[in-house]
Amino acid sequence: MAFDRKSIVYDPEELGRAIRARRKKLGYTQGQVAAFNQCSVRFVSELERGKSGAGIGQVLRIMNSIGLDLAAIERG
Repeated sequence: MAFDRKSIVYDPEELGRAIRARRKKLGYTQGQVAAFNQCSVRFVSELERGKSGAGIGQVLRIMNSIGLDLAAIERG
């Protein structure tokens, strides 16, 4: 499977922007995403702003719930 370089995430801010864009494309509020994933709206907000330190498990659950996949792609 080929990946578009624009979809590769290198830091928490880029990940947050990708999550925010997907959430908005689906028409969900931060509150809805938080409710789907049994977390706080604050967590979703901080994740979308790229705040470091978010638990990877919760991040992956949120990504899964809005139809985003995380892939480990070997470079070089």
